[in-house]
Amino acid sequence: MERSFRPLTADLWPAFEALFGKQGACYGCWCTHFRLPPAMRRDNDRERNKDHIRARIMAGPPPGLLAMDGARADGWMQIGPRADVPEWNNGGRVSAPLDKAEADDPAFWAISCFFLRSAARRQGLTHQLVAAGIAHARGNGARFLEACPMTLSRDSRSIGLFVGSAAVFDKAGFERVAERKAGRPLMRLVL
Repeated sequence: MERSFRPLTADLWPAFEALFGKQGACYGCWCTHFRLPPAMRRDNDRERNKDHIRARIMAGPPPGLLAMDGARADGWMQIGPRADVPEWNNGGRVSAPLDKAEADDPAFWAISCFFLRSAARRQGLTHQLVAAGIAHARGNGARFLEACPMTLSRDSRSIGLFVGSAAVFDKAGFERVAERKAGRPLMRLVL
């Protein structure tokens, strides 16, 4: 199957919305987990989360990539400058930057979330999204690309895998630069 990987722009909102479905993926998160502070996440419902990400997509620049099979989105990867996902930079998180200045430095990008259509899983799509993301980051001036995946999961359907699997990033050439919590390395690729 030949897929294309496209930055999520306003014209692709219908494909993104269809991919996330009525539930909004991951219990109504709509990929806002690293965008909103914890108190706001607790107060929000799936509709407010959906409104938040829709406004972000409409405002641009693209907050990630869609894996497209024709007009249907089969997968999503949130990727962009670290500054675009403020909670990913929170000093108390395992994904926090090594140096605080990196949080606002446009040269530092992050891959923070994935979501795949059930029928598209176990086909190497995450690997393909990461490869497309590396090219996208390079093409947009990033010098460093980071991720904070899981090293182990008891179940490939684990909700925690929304951050990706370390094996995918290992294969793509990312280096482990910190591990503040067992099983959650901060990984970096120099572009």
